[in-house]
Amino acid sequence: MSDRPIKHAVVLGAFCLGFGTLLAATDLVTHQPIEDRHMEDLQNSLVQVIPPGIHDNNPVTDAIMVKDEAGKDVTVYRAKKDGKVTGVAYALEGSGYGGPISLLLGVDAEGKILGVRATAHKETPGLGDKIDPAKTDWILRFTGLSLGNPPEDKWKVKKDGGYFDQFAGATITPRGVVTAIKGGMDFFTAHKAEMTEVR
Repeated sequence: MSDRPIKHAVVLGAFCLGFGTLLAATDLVTHQPIEDRHMEDLQNSLVQVIPPGIHDNNPVTDAIMVKDEAGKDVTVYRAKKDGKVTGVAYALEGSGYGGPISLLLGVDAEGKILGVRATAHKETPGLGDKIDPAKTDWILRFTGLSLGNPPEDKWKVKKDGGYFDQFAGATITPRGVVTAIKGGMDFFTAHKAEMTEVR
């Protein structure tokens, strides 16, 4: 009778050891391919907001951390040409009808938008998903704009007295995107020196 608990413990321990070893081996084998895929996805996203012609470095590997107003670290990917910072890109988050909208914003060294892309969202198909450039060119219209163009007080949708079109039947999504981009531009203005400093 006294041997049974010991046998059960040994069997259970063997199973745990086996599964633990299997999990560790799986992680070891898949870690690098997953990391490579992440870097590839990031590179593909950055190409959409930082034109290849403005840099001779790899912005994915030339990143710095900048603290936002809340003290949170923001990863800033920097484009450089001939040793000078020509543009930066970083992630933003807006609030849409379906929940958070993840955005990637590219800005040149003078504060003009190089590009904006929604990288993840749960907006309603046929309405809020018009932030996707495969659906409409709405998000592409931010390229070339800055905090002075349009004036800062016009960084709102037209329904709120601003410059930007909203979607028919879906004002919440564009309002959330415009607000997030305006916040991203404020972040650039506040940290321009730090982001564009050559290191």
